[in-house]
Amino acid sequence: MTHLMNRVGVDIGGTFTDVALEHAGGLATCKVLTNYAQPEQAIIDGIQIAADKAGLALADITQVIHGTTLVTNSLIERRGAKLAFITTEGFRDVIEMRSENRFEQYDLNLTLPKPMVPREDRLTLNERMGPNGEVLLSLDPAEVDAMVATVLAGDYEAVAIGLMHSYANDAHEVQMAAALRAAAPDMSISISSVISPQMRELPRFNTVIANAYVQPQVADYLGRLVLRLNEVGIGAPVFMLHSGGGLISVDVATEQPVRLLESGPAGGAIFAADFARGHGLDSVLSFDMGGTTAKICLIEGGAPKTANTFEVARTYRFKKGSGMTVSTPVVEMVEIGAGGGSIASIDTLGRIQVGPRSAASEPGPACYGKGGEEPTVTDANLLLGRLDPDNFAGGAIPLSVSASDAAVTNKLANRLDMSSDQAAFGVTEMVDENMANAARVHTVENGRDIEHFTMIGFGGGAPLHACRLCEKLGIKELIIPPGAGVGSAIGFLKAPFSYEATRGLFQRLDAFDAASVNVALAEMEQEAKAFVEAGAKDAQTTTQLTAFMRYTGQGWEIPVPLLYKTFVDADMSEILAAFETAYRTLFGRVIDGLGIEITNWSLVVASVLPETPSVVRHTSGSPAAPLKTRQFFDAALRRTVDAQEVDRKAMSAGQLVEGPAIIVENETTTIVTSGYRAVGQGDGSLRLIRKGDAS
Repeated sequence: MTHLMNRVGVDIGGTFTDVALEHAGGLATCKVLTNYAQPEQAIIDGIQIAADKAGLALADITQVIHGTTLVTNSLIERRGAKLAFITTEGFRDVIEMRSENRFEQYDLNLTLPKPMVPREDRLTLNERMGPNGEVLLSLDPAEVDAMVATVLAGDYEAVAIGLMHSYANDAHEVQMAAALRAAAPDMSISISSVISPQMRELPRFNTVIANAYVQPQVADYLGRLVLRLNEVGIGAPVFMLHSGGGLISVDVATEQPVRLLESGPAGGAIFAADFARGHGLDSVLSFDMGGTTAKICLIEGGAPKTANTFEVARTYRFKKGSGMTVSTPVVEMVEIGAGGGSIASIDTLGRIQVGPRSAASEPGPACYGKGGEEPTVTDANLLLGRLDPDNFAGGAIPLSVSASDAAVTNKLANRLDMSSDQAAFGVTEMVDENMANAARVHTVENGRDIEHFTMIGFGGGAPLHACRLCEKLGIKELIIPPGAGVGSAIGFLKAPFSYEATRGLFQRLDAFDAASVNVALAEMEQEAKAFVEAGAKDAQTTTQLTAFMRYTGQGWEIPVPLLYKTFVDADMSEILAAFETAYRTLFGRVIDGLGIEITNWSLVVASVLPETPSVVRHTSGSPAAPLKTRQFFDAALRRTVDAQEVDRKAMSAGQLVEGPAIIVENETTTIVTSGYRAVGQGDGSLRLIRKGDAS
């Protein structure tokens, strides 16, 4: 056996910890409930189960790739370090003043997120850099010494340093950090010129604060994880998936944990993108539904859409603008509180609402029999016949129909004067409509027509709901990949080693200075390659360059992909054409007569992965042999239907099942509604095609 092939991906979610082990014989997967007290224990338990399935010893594993929601959860729950923030005098309140955006315009009781650092812990230095890096007010060494004494007296665990225009000249930040490290070598210190060297002080300050806030906790967790893996015989190197969709070392993740904000969901987007390339699909809607949330992402040209900012710790959990904006590379997606564990309730108007509260893994949905009494989406699906109570998670978690019925009846049906089945239908229809609306908004915001997309559904909950979403959205084709129930963990195994370097370098396009751009890009390439080579030494790499540009007077930029090269001043016409193409794609038109500005640059270096093999796509075939006949509630028909139950293993290439049907496997269940048919594909995926569509 080639030991280099024994790679394991582990994704910790709000309800389940998913494991995918790639080995010479194929892929071994499993789901275990997330252990909130000791998350590393769930990882070890899951790896052991997968290794047993593969016939491997733990010592045979040669690489561990991990994604975690630890950073996001710590910021949301405010469980980070006692933190001091050092900034330029006069700017201590930037993070509290936020931007002018009022995300809920007519709410007179609007609740804004509290700053991560209280005002008394926001300290100032009498210094100032200019936007071009010129020193306007030098930093006095005596003031540096006084600041060190103040920090030491405050008994802080971590310090974030964010000074004005440090992206243009980091000398003062470096000077302050060096003095603190000399006085307190064990203190966690983050500086904005390293963590987020970009224009705009609000997201830059937020980013360095978020990084410093979680750094001690992440360092402790990752150190504990590596130690526990070694104790059970897994001496393999551990890598982390960052939120931009690439792999970084544990050391880099410990230094810049803010890059782990959306590491788990990013794995799912990579998973979907791989199947999009294999099926030759240019326009794909990735739909990832787990136990706690649902994530929707656009995949175009075989790659997930990315962004350089992300919002975390929202006061209105899924309301855009209500959180803390950080500047870090991230796979762009919309996330809503719609998972299997999402709790259903009745609002003050007597309507069924679903989420954002989740039963998670502790106590879990009522049907888990672990003390949960609130009705969840999983309970509703069980009552509607979409789940087999004796074969959930391969039979590892028996489900109680009576417990689900009691929860739905007591909390919903009795209060609404309806049957438990009607209430269960209300729950699933509400959560499906919430997800469909999120998908519509996301595609419209990106200037796309959703009906022209193919959906790729994965995660434990997506195959149950994806067909109904396609009905609501007018999508004619849906793909459920093999291993969909643990899609994010499999995505980790398909991720490249990559690093995104960013720089703030403001220029008017009509005064484009190629020399200064080339100097900045050379520094960024050197920085990114150093991180990539730490994980994939001597690997072939690719480089992608993006300029963030806007019309003069606009408040925000759009990403403009450019060919990476040594620029000359005459290239401004080429950059102009690229900007106008990107702007027209997003907004449908360009604006004549306005100047154009470049604000920030992004350069991504990534290791080259093997090409995804092309898939021969089947549209019809021979009927698959059913296991038995079951009934489930078909939402589009508003009635219960007789359905064939088919084992996923029977859906080989060219095998067909007409809806209504239920396709079962260990990690999830695929519901094929009456309006669709499912055809097995050569790569093991299921292709669901709307009846009446030939292709």
